[in-house]
Amino acid sequence: MSVIQLPGTGGELHAYTPRSESLVRAAGAPFTSRTVFSAAHVVADPYADVSPDSAAAVDWDATLAFRRHLWSHGLGVAEAMDTAQRGMGLDWAGAAELIRRSAAEARAVGGRIACGVGTDQLAGGSPAEIRKAYEEQLALVEESGAQAILMASRALAAAATGPEDYLEVYGQLLRQSSEPVILHWLGPMFDPALEGYWGSSDLDAATEVFLQVIAAHPDKVDGIKVSLLDARREIAIRRRLPQGVRCYTGDDFNYPELIAGDEQGFSHALLGIFDPLGPLAAEAVRALDTGDVQGFRELLDPTVELSRHLFQAPTRFYKTGVVFLAWLAGHQSHFTMVGGLQSARSLPHFARAYELADGLGLFPNPELAETRMRTMLSLYGVAR
Repeated sequence: MSVIQLPGTGGELHAYTPRSESLVRAAGAPFTSRTVFSAAHVVADPYADVSPDSAAAVDWDATLAFRRHLWSHGLGVAEAMDTAQRGMGLDWAGAAELIRRSAAEARAVGGRIACGVGTDQLAGGSPAEIRKAYEEQLALVEESGAQAILMASRALAAAATGPEDYLEVYGQLLRQSSEPVILHWLGPMFDPALEGYWGSSDLDAATEVFLQVIAAHPDKVDGIKVSLLDARREIAIRRRLPQGVRCYTGDDFNYPELIAGDEQGFSHALLGIFDPLGPLAAEAVRALDTGDVQGFRELLDPTVELSRHLFQAPTRFYKTGVVFLAWLAGHQSHFTMVGGLQSARSLPHFARAYELADGLGLFPNPELAETRMRTMLSLYGVAR
């Protein structure tokens, strides 16, 4: 392959020689030591005549094909999460259709699926109205046959006057859920509207309320997903969970150490970064299944630089890099996103994402990835 000129953050170009081979491995045996979900992105329909304010137009064939790709490598799919641009282009009607279609596809191919339950059909409302919105979405997810993930609610963050409102809303939801759910604590670095969740901006106080919800209903909580990008806090919470309640790390900065664990326990995973890392992450977990912690870390530790790059502030725009890599990898034929979010990152950001992903051998067809990267550069006026 020839040298490609990539722009840096200062506008300068530097020469990069792409890899000539892929390190993507074929699918293997099911995981035995960890439960691992990838929060999967949606593929927009590039031919739809829509604006950023329109309802999302989704390419359902490509979207479901990507989920089959993840399932084929043994990963579960966490559906209709913020990775799918929920609340950033994908509204509740679109998310509901996504849940129905993906859950049906999971049944057809034997894939594991859990789906997000939120309140995004509301712009605001009282705690009682917010609870009813949660209930509507919970019913749809349970009817689809998927596990429910109770996501953080922007409406509840705005309406709650203190911890009691969270205890009341979540308590009622857990009492009526038919199967154990996953509770998701999404931090404000992912969504600024969630500042002060669980009734306080003091994370120590918020943690106590979060743990109080779990302790009151341990039989209805399969696990928790912690997305605070704070490894020490996740470990501290993990060590205080009731027996049988799992911790699914949502920390896209520190996931190797959290999944590997320590003498007092470990985290399972529900990660947005496992969208582009799917095959490599699967290979790493299979090493862990054999007790090979060193092999697991040797495979996964080098991916952290890419993950930290994609999830750099403003973190909520990490989805743009995830979809960009899916395009380079050949999982979709275009780089278009619902809500026009393909414009949310800069050309130097894309160039560095390409360089890091290529260096890891993530692209099934490195030549295709290089060709598409050159196309992107030409669109921005970078001479070949």
